[in-house]
Amino acid sequence: MSLPDVTFGFGAHSGVDDIPELLRAAEQADRDGLDLFSLSDHPYLADRVDAYAAIGFVLGRTRRIAGIANVTNLPTRPAPMLSRTVTSLAALSGGRIVLGMGAGGLWNRIADMGVPPLSAGDAVDAFEEAITLVRKLSGGGGPVTHQGRFYRVHNIDPAATPAPPVWTGSVGKKSLAATGRVADGWIPGHAADWRSDRYRTSRPIIDAAALEVGRDPGEIRTVYNLPGIITDQPLPDTRNPEGRWLGGSPDQWIAELTEAVLHYGAGGFTLFSPSGGMQDSRSLAVWAQEIAPAVRTAIVK
Repeated sequence: MSLPDVTFGFGAHSGVDDIPELLRAAEQADRDGLDLFSLSDHPYLADRVDAYAAIGFVLGRTRRIAGIANVTNLPTRPAPMLSRTVTSLAALSGGRIVLGMGAGGLWNRIADMGVPPLSAGDAVDAFEEAITLVRKLSGGGGPVTHQGRFYRVHNIDPAATPAPPVWTGSVGKKSLAATGRVADGWIPGHAADWRSDRYRTSRPIIDAAALEVGRDPGEIRTVYNLPGIITDQPLPDTRNPEGRWLGGSPDQWIAELTEAVLHYGAGGFTLFSPSGGMQDSRSLAVWAQEIAPAVRTAIVK
């Protein structure tokens, strides 16, 4: 499966009590033509189901939509096993998986899982090495031996299935540069969008790092986590005084997202509920049936 140039997805909640709603929303989004569902990955929280177990289960209940852990808690999922997980999911689902990658954020909780903590710099180095190793262990070819700082494998046959696209949740300068060197996409942190200072100061770091290693920065898409409400009537203001997107009517969403693609090069949008919970069925339907198709039409005119 190949994703379109501009993807439309939705963020779901992986709470144990939310399982019926997660399945309902994913099946609805699949029928309505959305590209992606997104789950967070916090394996130290017992009130949530494991992200990759949930992604696999949902992919088995759907036919078209892809899944992403937004983003994978890498320190708790060593790269060689993570490669086996995502290539297996790709093989089982016909390629309906994106590998979201993070260096690790809540290190106190990660350490509670028995993982030795890393310094911020080492965590980013391990993150970049992991992406490289995931790719080495996929797509066929001869046995792989890798002797890195953080990962070592000896004479391991790679999976025949290619690695999925890798999108990162990079925030710091070092991590952003790693994204430019080795990733396929970037999800700006803290739900920053194309009008934010975070985007304006961060994206050039990715682009410069890509150019330094001979890559085309345009190959690295920016996919936004976008909380917002979808209203029946237009809102007088679609952004708050700090400039953060609030939402609005379908027409207001369509105008804003079309501009984001045509003038800022946006490569995708993942709709999140502003409350942080599960997306209601009406908003999800409007997102999939009205807003996404209208933006797709507008950007090819």
